[in-house]
Amino acid sequence: MKNKIDYKLFIAVILIAAFGLIMIYSASSIWAEYKFGDSFKFIKAQGMFFIFGIFLMIFLSKVDYHIYFKKANLILLICFIMLILVLIPGIGTIRNGSRSWFGIGGFGIQPSEFAKIGLIIYVAKYLANNKKNMRDIKSGVLPILSVIMAFFGLIMLEPDFGTGMVIVLTLVVMIFTSGVKVSFFIRIGMLGLIGIVGLIIIAPYRMARIVSFLNPWTDPLGSGFQIIQSLYAIGPGGLLGQGFMNSRQKHFYLPEPQTDFIFSIISEEFGFLGVLIVTSIFFFIFYRALNISLNNSELFAKYLCFGLSFGIIIQALLNLMVVVGIIPVTG
Repeated sequence: MKNKIDYKLFIAVILIAAFGLIMIYSASSIWAEYKFGDSFKFIKAQGMFFIFGIFLMIFLSKVDYHIYFKKANLILLICFIMLILVLIPGIGTIRNGSRSWFGIGGFGIQPSEFAKIGLIIYVAKYLANNKKNMRDIKSGVLPILSVIMAFFGLIMLEPDFGTGMVIVLTLVVMIFTSGVKVSFFIRIGMLGLIGIVGLIIIAPYRMARIVSFLNPWTDPLGSGFQIIQSLYAIGPGGLLGQGFMNSRQKHFYLPEPQTDFIFSIISEEFGFLGVLIVTSIFFFIFYRALNISLNNSELFAKYLCFGLSFGIIIQALLNLMVVVGIIPVTG
């Protein structure tokens, strides 16, 4: 099965990416026209990434994945250095209050996104090499958890709580599949919950978002504004939506309609049917990737594919839950 492409998975990825490209135009055209005088500004940039992504995906499908195993330590080191560099003023740039970007011309690169992949590769290698040790908390689990927490700490210095949580949840699920006792995860979960509460308490803007999550109308023009506008977009969508390009909330009501809250615009324009189609494609991608993992006999390949598939679905689920108000906006 080496270098064999799963065409069902490939088509599903192209479909979700192409639909995302269309929705970026719909969600961003008004704002782009107002700010830049070019309603196609965002879709042109995303279109370049879309085309580049297809070629990169095909190219990487031809690469022997054993190279990732051999270079896992180097990949992790490069990701670690990038996360340090981005924190240095003059090197990293601040966007929306977070120093998490390298600005290159008109484009931005987020090293934490590379860290997601680098950590999955490294943890997959670690689990494959230490399968027998993973039932021993001290010699098997704690060393890899220390590495994960070091990266989480750097990402929190930006700060980027959302990305940090996606990474930690993905890697913890990977470790869970290695046979670690459930009781350990219960204890870690309790400590993690205490840590999350602490992170919320020390950051006033996070506490404000928790309050607005419980009752957005306590501050409808401040911390509750975004989720209120998101729900205003989702509510009128009904079964079939308002129609493509007919969103009202993208007319300067909903902040970030073309990025974090694009699902709200999808709901408004395509209704419940559009939501069902989008979520179904995501779960199909997850199913196909998980199936590849389960059918692979090599431990590194199994863990690598498993981590990548859960990384995608966890991030998608967290985003959808934020948009519909099931969990607070993280930041």
